[in-house]
Amino acid sequence: MPLTVYYSSAAGSHVGMVRANNQDSGYSGVDLFVVADGMGGHAGGDVASALTIKSLQELDREFTAPEDAASAFRDKLLTTNKVLSETVYEHPELAGMGTTVSGLITVGDQLALAHIGDSRVYLLREGEFSQITADHTFVQRLVDSGRITEEEAKTHPRRSVLMRVLGDVDSSPEIDTMVFRTQPGDVWLLCSDGLSSYVSDTELHDILTQRTSLDGAVDKLIEKSLVHGAPDNVTAVLLETHATPQADLEPKTVGSASMPIAYGEAESDSASGGGWLRGGRRVAPVPESHFEPRVDDYLDEIIAESRRRVRQRRVIWLLAVALVAAILATGTFLAYQWTQTRFFVGTNGDTVLIYQGIQQDVGPISLSSEFEDTGIPIDSLGAFDRRRVEATINAESIENAREIVLRLEDTDG
Repeated sequence: MPLTVYYSSAAGSHVGMVRANNQDSGYSGVDLFVVADGMGGHAGGDVASALTIKSLQELDREFTAPEDAASAFRDKLLTTNKVLSETVYEHPELAGMGTTVSGLITVGDQLALAHIGDSRVYLLREGEFSQITADHTFVQRLVDSGRITEEEAKTHPRRSVLMRVLGDVDSSPEIDTMVFRTQPGDVWLLCSDGLSSYVSDTELHDILTQRTSLDGAVDKLIEKSLVHGAPDNVTAVLLETHATPQADLEPKTVGSASMPIAYGEAESDSASGGGWLRGGRRVAPVPESHFEPRVDDYLDEIIAESRRRVRQRRVIWLLAVALVAAILATGTFLAYQWTQTRFFVGTNGDTVLIYQGIQQDVGPISLSSEFEDTGIPIDSLGAFDRRRVEATINAESIENAREIVLRLEDTDG
């Protein structure tokens, strides 16, 4: 049976350490919780994320089933995609703008999720912290195909290139939708990559498990990102599930969506929206130098670069194998050379021989060879000496071996 659950939430956004304006937007409502990370330059990303959040706010209402909510979420995102394209048509200076979206709609004790881009949704449940969404980036595709590792993805020069996004790039982008059941104690984190790219999962887990309030946790998440020097905008929305009634949720908008939309204008510091961290000191902005490229502009370059990385790994692997082989070969050679400094007295069944090497064999390879035939018949030796020779007598040197042979001759017959 469905559980009766209650929710509390918090949201915050910051311009980051480098960018001059906030291209992120976030919304924490009554039933809708969403983060959007705009792309497209100084005067485009903020418009894209703000328009998207304002459009999605129509979904902040009760749904009878989570599947209906997920379907409505997808339809609204596709409609918003058309709105963004029409906006670019009316304002050509915004060409190339787009936005990621990751959001949740609560329906009783179930959540409808919709996701496109590289903003993320995480879940903290019973102490376990996990990423729910998958990034729609080219680098993530390389990771999924096994062409690069997770560690390589963190520093890949094209890690920000998106494969799916809302905007004037694709007339009908693919939207991921899922339905989850939540339970009391769950904490859901929605965030832009300004947080997830600079704060480790371990740090996110620690902040959420050690929280004293959701507002305080949002502050600490953003502060931690700034401590790591996050150059990108940072936005976080937290949603917690409870078994007991909570204070009524009050809708809150953060980031560029909290400010009036200025089409085609460079946002001033005062219009960056979310440049403050609840009364904290504001970081002095610097001119924005990063532009999020469209995927097709760099696709060939990314593929070529990935192939270069694969070749480099193969070269390194081959060099390592060659080095190990050289070490083994050198060790084997030196060991063999040592065996050739040893001698022993034995027999071929007819006469007494002096052998060079040691008695052991390595597979089919003998580590000894006949050095000198003494001409002493084995049958001429006494029973005791014969048994000793047949069992072989070790010698420290060729001189010592010849001394042993002389003693055998003295006792001959």
